[in-house]
Amino acid sequence: MDKKNTLNKFEFFDVTADVGFHAHGNDLADAFQNAALATFEVMTDTSQIKPAVKREISVESEDEKALLYDWLSELLFLHDYEGLVFSQFKVTINQKGPEIFNLHAEVCGEEFNQKTHEVRDEVKAVTFHLMEINKEKNGCTLQVILDT
Repeated sequence: MDKKNTLNKFEFFDVTADVGFHAHGNDLADAFQNAALATFEVMTDTSQIKPAVKREISVESEDEKALLYDWLSELLFLHDYEGLVFSQFKVTINQKGPEIFNLHAEVCGEEFNQKTHEVRDEVKAVTFHLMEINKEKNGCTLQVILDT
């Protein structure tokens, strides 16, 4: 697997027995979209996923790190229970108070098929271990470690 995505949406870094990545974006929502893309890139070649199925996802959490964790966990739930893989993500994030963050997303993908999709690593879970959210003037970078 390439260590660096040519479009610089995300890059992977070495973690013992797990997979880590940094996801970049112009803002928090953009970085969340790229974190989702990186998560599915661990499982398969996302460029081969057709947008045949659309799902809407809503998540509410107490802070941005919990929101990131819950967002990626919800995607893994859809993968595990419906057999879906996704490659397109449209995320909106709103803060409804000091401790209420809402995420709404439309995601597109298709059912995973070993005949048409490359089989890579299984992602078992998202972790809070070393999770970071860094917002700067020129964008946002997330650090995530996935249990594989």
